[in-house]
Parts: sequence; C-alpha cells; structure tokens
Amino acid sequence: MSLKTESLFQFSALTIILLLVAFYGGTYLLSLLIKKDKETTSGFMVAGHNVGFGMGAASMTATWIWAASFYAAATSGYKYGVSGPIHYGFWGALMILFIYPFGMRFRELAPNGHTLGELIHARHGSSSQLILAISNLMGSLISLMVNFTAAGALVSVLSPLSFQTGVIIAGVGVLSYTLTSGFRASVFTDFAQLVALMAIGVIIIPAVLFSMGGPAVMVSGLSNLTLEQQDFFSSEAFFQQGAPYFVAVLAYAIGNQTITQRLFAIDKTKIKATFITATVGYAGIVIGLGMIGLMALTIGIEPLDGNMNNLIPQMVSTYLHPVFIALFFILVIGSLSSTADSDLSALSTIMMADVYGKNIAKKGHVKPKTMMLVGRGTMIVATAAGLIFASFKLDILVMLVFVGALWGAIVFPVIASVFWNRVTNAAFTSAVIVGLLLFCVARFELIPIVGITALFFEILASVGGAVVIGLMVFGFLGRKIGMSAAAITLVLMLIFATGFLRQYMILLASLTAYGASTIVCVIVSLMGDEHFDFELIKQRVDNYDKKTEIPSSPKS
Repeated sequence: MSLKTESLFQFSALTIILLLVAFYGGTYLLSLLIKKDKETTSGFMVAGHNVGFGMGAASMTATWIWAASFYAAATSGYKYGVSGPIHYGFWGALMILFIYPFGMRFRELAPNGHTLGELIHARHGSSSQLILAISNLMGSLISLMVNFTAAGALVSVLSPLSFQTGVIIAGVGVLSYTLTSGFRASVFTDFAQLVALMAIGVIIIPAVLFSMGGPAVMVSGLSNLTLEQQDFFSSEAFFQQGAPYFVAVLAYAIGNQTITQRLFAIDKTKIKATFITATVGYAGIVIGLGMIGLMALTIGIEPLDGNMNNLIPQMVSTYLHPVFIALFFILVIGSLSSTADSDLSALSTIMMADVYGKNIAKKGHVKPKTMMLVGRGTMIVATAAGLIFASFKLDILVMLVFVGALWGAIVFPVIASVFWNRVTNAAFTSAVIVGLLLFCVARFELIPIVGITALFFEILASVGGAVVIGLMVFGFLGRKIGMSAAAITLVLMLIFATGFLRQYMILLASLTAYGASTIVCVIVSLMGDEHFDFELIKQRVDNYDKKTEIPSSPKS
C-alpha cells in the first residue's frame, strides 16, 4: 500500500500529524459540547428520535459520502468520460431519495424503534432479524476497514509516515469522539464535517480546473476521448457502471443500518425535506469530485503506478499549492471519518438493540446501563478489529460482494414484510438464502452460464429488474402504479435482456438476487395462512429506558 513517489508532493511528518491532531482534536472538542452526564440508550442510539432538518440532512449527506466516493467517482469519470461522474453521483443520490417513503412506513410501524432489525424481529422473530443484524455487522465492519485503509493510504501518499501510522491515528481519532455520545456525536460532528466538505470542495474543484488551463483546455481535450467516452448516453457506461451501481446502492439504502438509523433518529415531520436536501447535496459534491477524473482524462494524465485511486491525489498534488493540498487532505479525512463514526454508531446500536435487547436480555428486563456498556464496548472492539484488518491490507472485494448480495436479497422481503400481512418468517428466511446462493452461482460462475442456464438466470434477473423499478414507483406513486411499472419492466426485460444480459455478469448476478428472493418470498408466503396485525409492532418495539413489559414477538 506504500505509494510514495517523487512525482507527488509530500508534507513533512510533523505537518501531517499537526493536521490530524487539529482535525480530530477539534472534532473531539465539538463532541464534548453535547455530552450529557447521564446518557440514555435512546439518546445514544438515535438521539432521542428528534434530530432536526439541518443536522439530519448534513448527517445523511456526510455519511453517504465516504472515502470510496472520492476515488470511485474520479475513476468513473476517467474510465467512462462525460457520463461517468453522472452515473456515479446521480444514482447514489437517487437512492437517498428512494429510501424516504419506505422510511416513513418504518417510523409509522415502529415510532420508538432504533434499528430495522427490531421491526423485523417484531414482525417475524429472531431468525429473520438476525439475518439483518449479521449483514449489517459485516457491512459496517467492512466499511470501517475501508475508511481506515483509505486514511492509511492517504497519509502514506502525502507524507513520510507509514500506512499503519495513518490507520492508527484515524481509528483512535474517530473512536475518541464517537465513544462520548454515540449517534448524537456522529450527527453533530457530521454537520461540521459536511460544512468543511462543501467549502473545500467548492474551492478545490475549480482550482484544479483553472490551474490546468481552464474550461477551454478541458473542452479541447474532449477530442482525445473515444466515441463512447464522448457520448453522454454511453451504453458502455450505463451497463458497466450505471446499472450495477444503481442496483447496488438500492440494496445499500434498505440494508444498511447507518441509513435506517437516521430514519429512526430524524424528527418524523422532517424526513421528507431532510432526504430531498441530502439527495441534492450528495449529487452536487460527488459529481463534482468525478469531474476531476474527467479532467485528468481530457489532458492525458496517466494514473500514477497504474492505480486509479491515485487520480485525485495526483491531480491535486500536480496542480495546486500546498495550502490547497492540505485542504484536500482535511477534505478526505473528514469524509472518511464521517462514515467511520456512523459505522461505529451502527455497530453499537445493532449489538445493543438487536443482539442484547432482543436475544440476550430477558423480555421486559433490559438493563439500560448494561445496554450502554454493550454499545461502548462494541465501539472499542470494532475499532480494534477495523485497525487490525486494515493494517493487514486485505483484499476486501470478495467480502463486499457477499454483503452486497445479502443486502440485495433482503430488499423485497423487508419491504414486503412492512406492507403485506401474508409474509411469513419462513418466507423471509428462505427468500434471502435462495437469493444469496443463486447470486453466488452467477457472480462467480460456479457453473457455466451458457445456453439454458444463462436463460434461466436472465429470466430471474428480468424479474429482479421489474422488482427494482416496481418498488421505486410503488414508494412514490402507490401500489397500482408500482405494479403496472413492474409488469411493463418485466415484459421489456424478457424481450430485450434474454440473450443479452449474460454479457454483463455483475449486473446479471445482482438482479438475480432480487428476482430469486422475490419469487421465493411470494410463493412461500402464499403457501402459509398468516395474516399479521401490524399494530403489534408498536407494542413490541419501544424505548429501552422505559421499564415496561414488552409483548413477546413470534417464535422463529
């Protein structure tokens, strides 16, 4: 992971340490402003369900922008040309918008909830809830590791300090302020970090453009691009980048606790405005970062050491004054820290509510002090694990693939469970398992995906495509229009995707997870005779600070 080279500007070790101490020290002092002498479990996990519009929108935007957003957005612009930044930024932003109508349903069913797992536990029981909990634990831990790894790589690039030193400083820094007030500290510091992200982004992106010669140089360089890279509606960019990312972030929006935690934390009357604002904010920042990759492409920059992750540091280092490079350093550290503290808060909340509250403590006998100890202990253990895995520089691609598939397989079962009273625990569990298994078969080509086999997976993927479009339309326009959109999409997919989609295995596999889990969930549910009363969820999900008896949830 050592990327030191004379081609890149480097700060002294002392300068980098001072920048890191200033950032994390200032963030820690901010967190002390909101520290309470006696923290409640509800405050620690979801800030008492009353986060306001400004804080909520800033937190959603800052959390959604993580270290990978910088490098992946620039890579997309460099590889796919003019449409690349749009495909990365727009689809990610759309998924922030997508989650809010379903989030309103989550809050309606469980106004005192803390995790989606609690709601699913009240709806189905332990096995379905634990599927969500395990997937979120894996996803948040991997995300934590990615962000610590990015910090180590950035320190290694811009200073003589080692990769491991950067990882340790980032880990200890994030833990120091998140440990004080949990989610409340995460939201409060997210606001300050987003202000820095926006202010520095507004300065750095135009500064790089004008330092390389201005818009005229960039426009003249467009002639050096391939026809596909010049095409704003490039099919290659859509099928290789846009569509797979669109499907992936849809799963992320439903499956990731860092997002649903904010749904339960934001004042219910402010959810719509908060998520619309976060959608616009995310799109503007990330598309802007992607433009740096497009700039590099137009002027013929080659990624240093052949590593696409070097594009943004390389452009900043080549064209900007050291003051701007220092601002860029703070920009990236702020973005990865805002996501890392959200991951720590998510991990602690899952262990507090889903594991301790629902599966270890006796029903109705949850001890708030023990729950707080579990939460803070989880943060310490998770940080240590993240530092260890990051220092090993492990290849995380395979783990990300599995977590992404698991989230894709749970999208329909989760949404169906909160709207359709016929979904059973067996249907939920079997749907996720079958979806995940078939995803693995397609994604890793465990059997030859040709002939009838390829057609089988394309049909499943066609159902998956119909589910994705249908759910999105259903969320905003209702059941009838959503089902109509799904039916039209299914017909079009069966006509145009069969015989074609097998060329794009990542997209085929991702859609297979959606399609297979949906088919299994519907069939198994219809085979049962359950008619669930959704009013029971409000009784079964409550704040743990209240010493009241909680009605038992159904057995797994």
